[in-house]
Amino acid sequence: MPFGFVRAQQTRISNNYRDTTGLKHLKVERSMIFSPEKEWLYNHHPAITLFKGKLIAIWSDGMIDEDSAGQRVVFSVSNDFKKWSAPQELAYPSKAANGVSNVLTAAGFHQFNDTLVAYYGEYEKDRTHTHLWAKTSTDGLHWSAPIDMHVAVNPNHGPETIQGGRLIISGNFTFPYTDDHTGLSGWKMSSFYPDSLYEQDNPATFYKPAEKMGLPPLCEGSFFQTDDKVIHMLLRVTGKGWKGKLWLTESKDNDKTWSRPAETNFTDNDSKFHFGRLPDKRFYYVGIPDTLHHYDRNPLVLALSDDGKYFNKQYIIADGLYTLKKKGLWKGGQYGYPVTMVDKGYMYVIISRQKESIEVIRFKLSQLR
Repeated sequence: MPFGFVRAQQTRISNNYRDTTGLKHLKVERSMIFSPEKEWLYNHHPAITLFKGKLIAIWSDGMIDEDSAGQRVVFSVSNDFKKWSAPQELAYPSKAANGVSNVLTAAGFHQFNDTLVAYYGEYEKDRTHTHLWAKTSTDGLHWSAPIDMHVAVNPNHGPETIQGGRLIISGNFTFPYTDDHTGLSGWKMSSFYPDSLYEQDNPATFYKPAEKMGLPPLCEGSFFQTDDKVIHMLLRVTGKGWKGKLWLTESKDNDKTWSRPAETNFTDNDSKFHFGRLPDKRFYYVGIPDTLHHYDRNPLVLALSDDGKYFNKQYIIADGLYTLKKKGLWKGGQYGYPVTMVDKGYMYVIISRQKESIEVIRFKLSQLR
């Protein structure tokens, strides 16, 4: 195999989703964080956190179309899950040398001590000159000036902690890591591709290295780590390469090197997803496993696994329909880009609705027998 790849430790990661027949609907609470009226009609890439007693959400906010010039990042705050503040601007894009505004993408949160960090990616309209930025806050309302993370990645998920304390960002095909507990410095790039095949990681750069390596277009990773310290990074396949399955790459050395990706038996609708671990040590997935209605992104499903290999217990989180108010470039998908948070007996799932409105759902973990 080229470039010294080793195969993934095991590609037996799978689910048993077929359709919704017989699946239990979880009892959930829902709250619409933001639904636009006449402007800022594109809303996507949400993330949520709980900080000093307040729920805080961030997301990408554009006028009409996905990833168009001038797309910014906004945030909203709630004290009770039900009522949310009007979106406030977290970051506004700078302009490229040609005078055209850049594009910002919300990229999740990290907390240390009494400080909250919000991340966002930036690139030019032609998807070049990618940068990762962060802002800090001690109250969730007022934010610092931008801090350059010095890595050319537009993240899929914000930093997540592995055993030993290292932080890892899930990108498309790069997984930057740092041992700085603040998440504000020391980021180093890491990928299953050799350095010679890429200079930056954003939504336009994962096609060429995949083609050179004889792989489908792999992007938007999410990982979990098992007790043997192996990191299992699952990857979406999109475009003409989509065949309804997630792919897997693994690291046995804390994100320094990665195995050659391989196809799993875990079904996927062609969307972002989120893996994690519950307080009872079971592993979970939240995403869209349906393959019968490509790109509909419905229903939103929770799947559980005792061993991190077979996700065989599944629940429907939501399957209701949202009606699009204003068409735009690539707007669609009932439950877009879920990101999860577990806190005090609840799981929170924030999603975009047809890339137009931002909603959060929560449910009690006690239902997951």
